[in-house]
Amino acid sequence: MFYTIRIQGHLDPSWQDRFGGLCIEQQETGTTQLSGTLPDQAALHGVLLQIVRLGLTLLSLETSESKKNDA
Repeated sequence: MFYTIRIQGHLDPSWQDRFGGLCIEQQETGTTQLSGTLPDQAALHGVLLQIVRLGLTLLSLETSESKKNDA
């Protein structure tokens, strides 16, 4: 499933492997967007745990499934 996760603050793009290979994209608003496909819920759980461990604030989490339901 494809995920888009927004967090407060900036991440070093070299940390991509810490976030399941999700693309790390800095936003001009002082936030970071992580996006890409994860293989399963366990991988998503790992990404969310990494966000918490780093003391970052989760702003939003969207899935390809939620976008289908909005249409």
